Amino acid sequence: MATVTIRYWAGARDAAGVESEEFEAGTVADALRQAEARRGGAAEFGRVLGLCSFLLDGRRLGAEDRTRPLAGGVELEALPPFAGG
Repeated sequence: MATVTIRYWAGARDAAGVESEEFEAGTVADALRQAEARRGGAAEFGRVLGLCSFLLDGRRLGAEDRTRPLAGGVELEALPPFAGG
């Protein structure tokens, strides 16, 4: 189990309504499920997360990495598509 701090950028921050939040989670997928549940399954938040790229402790996260076990404290950044790139 890890303490996962999710930092939201740009449109992800708007959809989340906060800059960051913490969850106790065993995987990235679990932390993201908890973030969605915290918002009552809000469709816009889920849609934006579905568009995001993620960095875990500064490294790009592949889809297969979302289910790898986490330990300690980690930072997950949610990066929505930005204009022009």
